Amino acid sequence: MESLEGLFAHATLQAFGQSLRVQQYQLVAAGTRNQAIFLETEQGAYFLKTNHESATEIFKRESEGLNWVRTNCSLYVPQTLAQGSYEDRHFLLIDWIPSAPKQSDYSERLGEGLAELHMCTAKAFGLDRNNYIAILPQTNDWKDRWFDFFVEKRLEPQLQLAYYNQLVGEKFLDRFRSLYPFLEDFFPLEKPALLHGDLWSGNVLPDAAGLPALIDPAVYFGHREVDLAFSRLFGGFDSRFYEAYQDVFPLEPGFEDRVAVYNLYPLLVHLNLFGKAYLSGIQQTLKRFLDN
Repeated sequence: MESLEGLFAHATLQAFGQSLRVQQYQLVAAGTRNQAIFLETEQGAYFLKTNHESATEIFKRESEGLNWVRTNCSLYVPQTLAQGSYEDRHFLLIDWIPSAPKQSDYSERLGEGLAELHMCTAKAFGLDRNNYIAILPQTNDWKDRWFDFFVEKRLEPQLQLAYYNQLVGEKFLDRFRSLYPFLEDFFPLEKPALLHGDLWSGNVLPDAAGLPALIDPAVYFGHREVDLAFSRLFGGFDSRFYEAYQDVFPLEPGFEDRVAVYNLYPLLVHLNLFGKAYLSGIQQTLKRFLDN
């Protein structure tokens, strides 16, 4: 990782008005696109995310999303300290979240906090700006109906990207789109809810008090069941989380039957990010709804 000292100096100068002396640093995550670095400085510990992506606004939108979530629920969300570019890198500097053992009511607090977030509403589905899920663009043009937003702004862009990248063929494209008429009256009518948008277990962690903290959002106003469905995709959330959510903000009947449809979106995202290993999950959902 080149020019790290310069990057550290630039990021801390932007955040604090002076470059902080970094006593030690450690690479804590290194994906194919983002790197995450723990910085211990003379003033405290911080978390630095960097990438070389051509899309220059990814971290800016992430910072805005963190602020949306922090403003609208009582769960801990790290503060953005600096965001920008240095040489050919983009960076986001946020508070480091020291971890403590989970409190006994950790799951309940998470369920209540998510319900609180979902009570923030808007007049339509979408957002006043586009953003990203991981490095993939999310278009958020406002739509009055959830069905229209979900199909036009979530499923179709990812489906077309998969086709463009030759991950799926025309036959698959036609089969997938044959699901759309079935979805016209599939979703319960609810007000738009502010979503975390990328709610898997890796984006929830215990803070210094052992209470849940949220990171890495991909916010927009959508159907609140999207977050709950996404939380089921890779596991990591226990029954107390769902029970606490239900106590605060009960779901409409039939949620279990809708989970797989909502999760077509994150599965398409993972297909485009990581390849055909995620195709079978999509095919299983299509088979379930189209072949019966």
